[in-house]
Amino acid sequence: MTRKQNILLSFSILLLIALFIYIIFSKHGYSDLALLKQEQRKLVQKNEQITRENLAFRIEIDRLKNDLGYIENIARQEFGMIRKDEIIFKPKNQSDRKK
Repeated sequence: MTRKQNILLSFSILLLIALFIYIIFSKHGYSDLALLKQEQRKLVQKNEQITRENLAFRIEIDRLKNDLGYIENIARQEFGMIRKDEIIFKPKNQSDRKK
């Protein structure tokens, strides 16, 4: 090979190496792509979680609108409500409860 060809080959190799480094480490390069893919996976997982929560809320809203038994159950558990014909028995103190 001639000296001119050696210089051209060396320049080409250096150019390829520089291009390779640029592709990997530049702002829009491979490392940035890997970070973006990782962020995308996290966002997809969060989106799936929010979708499940929305579905649960829709089911509860539907039950609150249409299921009288469910409404009664919530009124009893969360608000301590009772029916007209029910009587609540409460022990006098904690030691009576344990016996």
